[in-house]
Amino acid sequence: MAPLIAIKEGLMANTAADLTRRLPTPEEIQSAAEAATALAQARSHDGALSVGEAEGAQLRLVPAISDLLVDLLGHVARGEMVTLVPVGAMLTTQQAADMLNVSRPYLSGLLKQGEIPFVPVGSHRRIKFEDLMAYKERRDSIRTAALDELGRLGQEFDAS
Repeated sequence: MAPLIAIKEGLMANTAADLTRRLPTPEEIQSAAEAATALAQARSHDGALSVGEAEGAQLRLVPAISDLLVDLLGHVARGEMVTLVPVGAMLTTQQAADMLNVSRPYLSGLLKQGEIPFVPVGSHRRIKFEDLMAYKERRDSIRTAALDELGRLGQEFDAS
């Protein structure tokens, strides 16, 4: 599955620091790899992470949060773009198209065909994150089944 780590409070400015619209630089990849390794090693036996100075106040991050941070850094360390989206978010057609790795016109066709539900907002359409992920799961399972069938047919052909 593509790296979708769900949280975005609206469109981010297209700045040099915006990793939602570009691949990370080699320096960012190296930094993320070092940070992911350091955080993973700093976690306690239960997976929690304490952040702060040794003699100062400590902030304890529960295992689910520390896992999320390490996972996020891992994606950046592999040179992947990462978008954070809250699960209840309403996405623009461009954001949804980017997540599916399709063009916006292609996504618009899917919306018109009823493949993905949407909510009209004035002259625009918004797509619930959950609905987009449900469509993606359906699409991916159909693709996997088709590839499995092709593999099966290829083996039958080779056997004859």
